[in-house]
Amino acid sequence: MCGICGLVMLEGIVDDDIIPQQVNKMIDALMHRGPDDTGIDGDHSALFGMTRLAIRGLSDGKQPIIDRDSGVMMACNGEIDNHLELREWLLERGRTVEQSTDVAVIPAMYLELGDAFVERLKGAFAIAIWDPRTKKLLLARDRAGERPLFFSINDGVIAFASLIAALVSPGKHDVTVSTNAVHSYLQAGFFVAPETPFKNIQKVLPGEVLTIDTSGIQRRHYWSWNAVNTTKKAGSLDAFDDIFRESVRRQSEVDVDFGLFLSGGLDSSLITAVTRAIRPEKTLKAYSLRFTEASYDEGHYAEQVANTLGVEFVPVWVRPEDFPPTIAKLVRQVGEPLADPAWVPSALLASRAAQDVRVALVGEGADELFGGYPTYFGANLAGYYARLPGSVRALVRRVVEGWPTSDKKVTIPFLLKRFIQGDELNFLGRHILWTSCISPAILNRLGVTPPLITRPDYLSTEMLDRLQQHDLETSLAEGLLTKADRASMKSALELRAPFLDKEVMEFAATLPEKERINRLQTKVFLKQYALRYLPADIVHRKKRGLSVPLSSWLREPLYEWAKAKLSSPLLDQVGVNRYVAVELLQEHMQRKADHARAIWTLCVLSEWLEWVSEVKAESANIL
Repeated sequence: MCGICGLVMLEGIVDDDIIPQQVNKMIDALMHRGPDDTGIDGDHSALFGMTRLAIRGLSDGKQPIIDRDSGVMMACNGEIDNHLELREWLLERGRTVEQSTDVAVIPAMYLELGDAFVERLKGAFAIAIWDPRTKKLLLARDRAGERPLFFSINDGVIAFASLIAALVSPGKHDVTVSTNAVHSYLQAGFFVAPETPFKNIQKVLPGEVLTIDTSGIQRRHYWSWNAVNTTKKAGSLDAFDDIFRESVRRQSEVDVDFGLFLSGGLDSSLITAVTRAIRPEKTLKAYSLRFTEASYDEGHYAEQVANTLGVEFVPVWVRPEDFPPTIAKLVRQVGEPLADPAWVPSALLASRAAQDVRVALVGEGADELFGGYPTYFGANLAGYYARLPGSVRALVRRVVEGWPTSDKKVTIPFLLKRFIQGDELNFLGRHILWTSCISPAILNRLGVTPPLITRPDYLSTEMLDRLQQHDLETSLAEGLLTKADRASMKSALELRAPFLDKEVMEFAATLPEKERINRLQTKVFLKQYALRYLPADIVHRKKRGLSVPLSSWLREPLYEWAKAKLSSPLLDQVGVNRYVAVELLQEHMQRKADHARAIWTLCVLSEWLEWVSEVKAESANIL
């Protein structure tokens, strides 16, 4: 794992006085992602940089890597889990890979297969390749989107980097905010690739290989989770056991100490149990978040799992006073807002784990792949509800909206209030509305025109496949995985997600609907499989998910901080009425409504706008 960056001149030559200085500034912005080493190299047209977090091949992992014969140059942020098999395949074709590090196979794979080489890679990666023979820059991102990659083109110069912050270093590159993208963020809480908060910066999509040359940009999807068109068959527990154990084995086969993030829920508990089964000799530590608020704290469940499996339990307590300084640092390090309140606790968890280990296995992806969200069976129920007479739905709405708010985690009134919204939309539109950070009604109050959430009328028989694919490509790839990557790499900790292994994802696409969702039961197949490794009470424990007690904390002790953020005139610059934003806080304070998620989303945006203002001011001083 590391950070990568670079500048490419498609026409003309590199200015030896300016370009290296700019790349070094980009490297400085990425140092927290890879404190073990740095590298910079290139030719007269391109200069690449990297910061390295050593995970495999500790002694010879220098990047960028340049093939001596062709001049092809490569930088990679990530891990290639099947590098040993690829080395053997390359050797059969007369290509010897000198370095022992896993990513060293990439240049040879490119020389052998062209841009089709990415289809043979297994792992989490973001790759940049410069081919001086064709004057072409190639950018690629892994299938699920675990590793980020951004780029911009300004005055014939291509810049790329692992983080937006490295592309908008003071004095270089346009920092024009995209108001439309910001408005989409207010609803979704993240930015869906290729969109970013800046007009001139794009993001490579998950499962995409992108080439840029003098003729322009060519995009190609080399992989997608197309469950709709995948033949369904009853899942084999034995077949999945082989696939999943192999995924955990590959991802835990590293040259450094690794641990586990354990919530006590099904997904992380299963990964912990399988890891213990295949690494019985390993001393393992499991890191878990704790909250003093009882309805939000699942640490005791995690401790139970750890004790059952013989894993050392390490609790990390979350305090409200940690939120303001941590979110300020996160936003400035990465250069984009992210509205998931769990971003801060995840960063605290990673900071503690990084004291002991370099890698942690996590459970991301299981809900999206195996049908773990209540919204999936809620979509079926909503279809029946939408067919009720309008007068009946209006009565239900009045009753439900009249219920008082609660500071407890995921209450029945909260779920019902979400459920009755969007009853005139199709299933995907309802799903997007249910999972939004700020509802269309609140956006209208703020002066923001809500982004359209209507989608094509897919066949009802495709509903679950479509919802899961949507979540994989949007809220997982650009929301949850963004949170995981930015939170962990703040402390130079690499997270690995065994559920996002290619074979695991493709197996999940073959499962019939009833093996994912059966009436009100979620993750049917995965729970059957988990019983091989875990007690029934752990497997069938009610899903709760990682949440933060924002509702109570925004009344006290985060009220004054939130008020200051929501009062910022910078919000007006992106079309958000700050006076209404403060009104939302007051309504929340008076318990007239629970606006916690909307308030947090706006506070993070305000924090990011402050950073943008700081960058512009520093750039003006430089100029």
